[in-house]
Amino acid sequence: MGTSVSQEQSVPPGIDPSIPNVARMYDYVLGGKDNYAADRELAGHLIASIPDGVEALRGNRRFLGRAVAHVAEQGIDQFIDLGAGLPNQGNVHEIAQRVHPHARVVYVDIDPVVITHARALLAADDRTAAIQADMRDPRAVLDSEAVARLIDFDRPVGVIFNAMLHFVTEDEDPAGIVAAFTDVIAPGSHLVISHSTVDDRPADLVEIIESAYENASAPMVFRAYDGVLRLFNGLTLVEPGLVKVNRWRADAAEAAASGGAWVYGGVAVK
Repeated sequence: MGTSVSQEQSVPPGIDPSIPNVARMYDYVLGGKDNYAADRELAGHLIASIPDGVEALRGNRRFLGRAVAHVAEQGIDQFIDLGAGLPNQGNVHEIAQRVHPHARVVYVDIDPVVITHARALLAADDRTAAIQADMRDPRAVLDSEAVARLIDFDRPVGVIFNAMLHFVTEDEDPAGIVAAFTDVIAPGSHLVISHSTVDDRPADLVEIIESAYENASAPMVFRAYDGVLRLFNGLTLVEPGLVKVNRWRADAAEAAASGGAWVYGGVAVK
């Protein structure tokens, strides 16, 4: 995956390693090495406090794999992954290219550490690109050279917001961010969203997570079912609709995994 930053030997410009970063925390929990002490400390606190927190992140990652595979099987061979996070197992381009070897993917993330490692991973692949941009500024993403080069908006596109919109506050208009992308994609395009929820979750554990993320690079904004559903902006959900991620087209073992109860996931078609 590239050189680990966990040894704290060098810090890229614009990075404050004393502030826990949500992408690097996710990387740490999934077994990666591209994280700093502050990321590990806060992630470790959450692991100790939330019994099925690690399983929630892993369950969400498995949902992403199933969702991308489904979208690719519908004939879609180009994707934009918003808030992609650090490269890990089961990246979008790897899953999509199993179905379409020529599939093209643009990864978008605001964190320069993420982009540095993504570009190193993708250096030999001219069908993929990683750009440093803020998904809350859709125009900057859509006007980028990488999107212009790899994405043909006259054909269906897969747009992915995997575990990212729960870091967007209501004042930042998450539904409007999604609409900026879905408004420009062709009919037949698919939208993938996963999002943390308070539904059926212990209030004390929700409070622990919310408090922890107050010290991170972005807040955690839990939403109930209707709040997550609203983010699809009326697009038609494919079966089984918006459900907990461990129940989205999963086998019996996956459906029984407790961590999936923290996250809703769904796929919709335009």
